[in-house]
Order: sequence, then C-alpha cells, then structure tokens
Amino acid sequence: MPKMEKRKFIRHDSLFPLDYIVMDREGNRGVYSMGRTLDVCVDGIKLEVLNRLEKGTLLFITVGFEENLIELIGEVTHTHHQDGRFVSGTTFRRITKRGRAILAKYSDAVQLRKKELEKCSGMAGSL
Repeated sequence: MPKMEKRKFIRHDSLFPLDYIVMDREGNRGVYSMGRTLDVCVDGIKLEVLNRLEKGTLLFITVGFEENLIELIGEVTHTHHQDGRFVSGTTFRRITKRGRAILAKYSDAVQLRKKELEKCSGMAGSL
C-alpha cells in the first residue's frame, strides 16, 4: 500500500546552507549552529544538522537561496537520526512577506526545472 502524504504543500528537493540559533519560548537566543536544507515548501524546511533538535524547539533560521538571504522562525515538528546526522522537519512560525515571495519564486523555478528534466529523460528513453 502506498504511503499517504500528510503534507499540505508539495516540497521541492534542494540543498542550501543555513545557520540557526535555538530560541526559548520567551525569544531569548541560545546555541548557534549550521546545517543545510534537504527540502523546502511554502510552510516549512527539512534541515540536516549535526545536533539533535527536539520536537517543539524554536529556531531563528537564516537560509541562503542563491543570492537571497531569508530569515525566519521555525518550530521543529520531528527529528530522526540518519547517516551520522540529524534530520529535522520545521514549520514556519514567522516569515516575512518578502521571504515567502522569494521562497514561492524559488519553488516555482524548481518545479519548472523538474518538468524539463522529465521531458529530457523521456526523450532519452525513446532513442
């Protein structure tokens, strides 16, 4: 039986560097670290990091999408260990309109690129 998709939005595979600061519920900043995105959508990012992040942890994240830097606050929704690192899903708790617009534009470009690659792989199979 196929796995049921639980996400509201389609995620697009992507690898971009990011840094984050763990925050407490009062907004005080704590531990700083770095990681990278594994995939993104309009309401969240999946991160690959070195340290375990517990569900509910708030993060102040800065991520670079090509020449654009986006700052946002995300909440960890889940974490699992994979290949010596930790993979954590986050949901956006605060992101600027500009940040969301950049993210939407990026997502649209990735979707278009995937369609182009599918066309090319289909043409290669017919040769």
